[in-house]
Amino acid sequence: MRKLLNTFYVTLPDVYLSLDGENIVVKQDSETLKRVPLHNLEGIVTFGYTGASPALMGACAEKGISLTFLTSTGRFLASVSGMEKGNVTLRKTQYKRSDNEEESCAIARNILTGKLHNSRWVLERAVRDHALRIDAEKVQRAAQQVANAIPLLRQAETSGVLFGIEGEAASRYFSAFDELILHNKKHFFFHSRSRRPPLDNVNAMLSFVYTLLEGDITAALNAVGLDPYVGFLHKDRPGRRSLALDLMEELRAPLADRFVITLINTRQIDFSGFFQKENGAVLMRDDTRRDFLSAWQTRKSEKISHPFLKEKIEWGLVAHAQALLLARTLRDDLDEYPPFLWK
Repeated sequence: MRKLLNTFYVTLPDVYLSLDGENIVVKQDSETLKRVPLHNLEGIVTFGYTGASPALMGACAEKGISLTFLTSTGRFLASVSGMEKGNVTLRKTQYKRSDNEEESCAIARNILTGKLHNSRWVLERAVRDHALRIDAEKVQRAAQQVANAIPLLRQAETSGVLFGIEGEAASRYFSAFDELILHNKKHFFFHSRSRRPPLDNVNAMLSFVYTLLEGDITAALNAVGLDPYVGFLHKDRPGRRSLALDLMEELRAPLADRFVITLINTRQIDFSGFFQKENGAVLMRDDTRRDFLSAWQTRKSEKISHPFLKEKIEWGLVAHAQALLLARTLRDDLDEYPPFLWK
């Protein structure tokens, strides 16, 4: 298992990243703002970048450090990666199974089983912990409706049917999501999922953390030799990292959604840290985004017991564990892909 290192987030829009020896140097105009040793890093994510030197990009590629460029709003632009890991046999198997409806659905069913299982238990835990502060009957009903969809997944034989079942279950899950928010409901509320653009503070945080999670999963897939762009549930589309989106389904509720709810309920995020653009899009201010990223790093360092591996690992390593298990499945070391089942 790989060691969980740090991701270095650069949120200032007008800085240049360069290499000095074994250090990344962040410069604004001619002033050096920060120096960070490369050996401490697993990834670098920069928002609204001015640029990065070829020397730094080469060093990151050589050392296996992911270097990702996002817009100031968090939209993915590009990433730098080095020599592909793994072997050609693994990727050929991945492509072959992705093109085979039956084999592709077998993996997709397990992924969505993990998603619905985890979504259910996020709701169940809210009932257990806050029954007197929420509409427990509404949340319990939604949890049961999500649970009822799981057996239907086992019967589905096409991706279209799988998406239909998942979509209905996700609707039930999000219908109770607002109940999980316990504080400052005037400014932190959830009526429905809005993506492009996010139209309220909660959706702004969800969209942002999903972008971060997708980047982490992409790095994990690259590390085990899988192609992040060729999925089993999400089919091929130019520029879409379909396999990363596949594996993200299992972790949305227990990792990303619970993280956002925790930030709100523990008052780590204030409503003044958001602003609305003319088109209605709600975004985080720079200071709030930095606080958000710091809390995200802390959450990823917390340990859990992995249900399949039966060992304690950091949340930040779950994506790597699932990528490894998927690679082992494609190599026929495992009979079927074991989804991450949180409780």
